[in-house]
Amino acid sequence: MGSRPKTAVVMAGGRGRRLLPYTWVLPKPLMPIGDMPVLELLLRQLAQFEFTEVVLAVGYRAEYIQAFIGDGAKFGLNVRYSAESQPLGTAGPLGLITGLDEPFLIMNGDLLTSLDFRALMETHLAQNAIATVATYPQQMQISLGVVESDGDNRLTGWREKPTYDVRVSMGISALDPAVLRRVPPNVALDLPDLIRQLVAEGERVLTFPFSGGYWLDIGRPEDYEKALREIDEIMPLLLPGWGGMRG
Repeated sequence: MGSRPKTAVVMAGGRGRRLLPYTWVLPKPLMPIGDMPVLELLLRQLAQFEFTEVVLAVGYRAEYIQAFIGDGAKFGLNVRYSAESQPLGTAGPLGLITGLDEPFLIMNGDLLTSLDFRALMETHLAQNAIATVATYPQQMQISLGVVESDGDNRLTGWREKPTYDVRVSMGISALDPAVLRRVPPNVALDLPDLIRQLVAEGERVLTFPFSGGYWLDIGRPEDYEKALREIDEIMPLLLPGWGGMRG
């Protein structure tokens, strides 16, 4: 990356209510996937893509995360922490973080992906955008019959249990520090609301379409269990060359 910005903010403060009862004991980012927690996997990926600075936005059971991750040196990173005293959503913690003077990545701490983080950042910079949102293709099936009608309530179509192709947010974005002016400290704010605000203000907001690789949010029990089943198969995609030995 040369002189490219190398900072990532990882949102690791949520309670993980959808993953109960697992998260009674562990914060969601420390849920094990294979032989390591999902947060460790993300940090090792960031290091492979030549990021060096990571801010962990922590809250629920923050002491567990700090005890395990430490200063990040064992992952080849410089890790610092920003603690929230109350839940602030997926963007609100940015209002408490100092030193974000250059474009940076922001990501959720509970996802698995083979996305090239460096390519996302470099594309964001090359396009001169204030925000770039990584997206992934998904198929959404409606389990009911979808009825279409015109303005006179005449039935014009009926599709039984149709499937729609959509693109969803991956929970990973590149942001310019100018967005921080829209994030007041200690005010709850989710990233989708921040992005919608930027679009409404006419700012340059782009997407980074990702296809052909792997992405999974492990926030639901069924998705976490899917990750456990697939981890041996997908590990070469997530961490190429990983030999199972921690630094």
